[in-house]
Amino acid sequence: MTSRANVVVIGGGVIGTACAYYAAKAGHKVTLLERETIAGGTSGACDGFIIMQSKAPGPHLELALESAALYRTLSEELEYDLEYKPCGGMIIIEDEIQAALMAEVVAKQRAAGLAVEMLPISEVRRREPLLAADLWGATYSPVDAQVNPILVAQGFSQAARRLGAAIRTGVEVTGLIVEQGRVRGVATAKGERLSADVVVNAAGVWAPALVKPHGVDLPITPRRGQILVSEPLPPMISHVLLCACYLTAKYRPQDLDQRSRHHRLGVGLAVEQAATGGLLIGSTREFVGFDRRTTLAGLAAVASHVARILPALAGVNIIRSFAGLRPHTPTGLPLLGPLPELPGLIMAAGHEGDGIALAPITGKRVAEYIKASE
Repeated sequence: MTSRANVVVIGGGVIGTACAYYAAKAGHKVTLLERETIAGGTSGACDGFIIMQSKAPGPHLELALESAALYRTLSEELEYDLEYKPCGGMIIIEDEIQAALMAEVVAKQRAAGLAVEMLPISEVRRREPLLAADLWGATYSPVDAQVNPILVAQGFSQAARRLGAAIRTGVEVTGLIVEQGRVRGVATAKGERLSADVVVNAAGVWAPALVKPHGVDLPITPRRGQILVSEPLPPMISHVLLCACYLTAKYRPQDLDQRSRHHRLGVGLAVEQAATGGLLIGSTREFVGFDRRTTLAGLAAVASHVARILPALAGVNIIRSFAGLRPHTPTGLPLLGPLPELPGLIMAAGHEGDGIALAPITGKRVAEYIKASE
């Protein structure tokens, strides 16, 4: 069976649904194909951080700030409660090594226009009393926020559908249709051939598999993140919390203790409290292929780290855990825009832990790339 769309989007996570929404908003005939359910992959197995402080000054931070601005009115625009909370964020600093790194980062981010400051532990504990007293301090930005990633993907997909997009779940794309050196559509496991003027590859960690048969190697590697979820609790924290060791692991791995279990598992603590009261506590950063299983070692490392940073959580019950695969790139930047080797294909993948924060601006930019290709 052969059918046609102006734009085909591959992937139903926050990135793919954002691309479908903004493309439909621009007037294109859009079909989104997702092999499982909306937010059934990485977007349903992550935290909801919209955090600016983890972004390096330059294109990364610029994209993040544009995306943060879009998020402020996105619930109203999509007519969907995203559980958006403009709570501000802190990056917890444990020692002098992390403090030196964060001082450099903050200076560069302030020069780039981000509202961010370093706080001594006395002020940090005034704002977050449950944090350990022997920490060095923290950085703080009022721009940071949080959302529910699953609701973001659902909000985008439902709004796209209202604009005329076809949102099809349970449909696996098995390959690209390439004719005369140009992408002309996609083939599915159902035997369909769907032609299109433009195909958007928003397949996350599976994005490389779609282009490899055509001689293109994308630098995207799955990186597992394991997360703990607590029982519903009264308000425990007022901000989204990230540890500076996350940024040390990201930007200066040579400064980590190579012997530590936290280093081996890439633990970079991230804590948020969901609207339901549960704490989401993550995360490891492991290169283990496509293995989505949780491990006792990984979860224990996350638990021990959070108990040190937030001692009051030591007796809290953990009710479940999960792991998701983040699409890692060596540069830390997503692959965003037309792929020169395959005209007709636009990339929107490789966001790793920044997919939630960058989803709106990614979708908006993809819509602009589609317009430019006409």
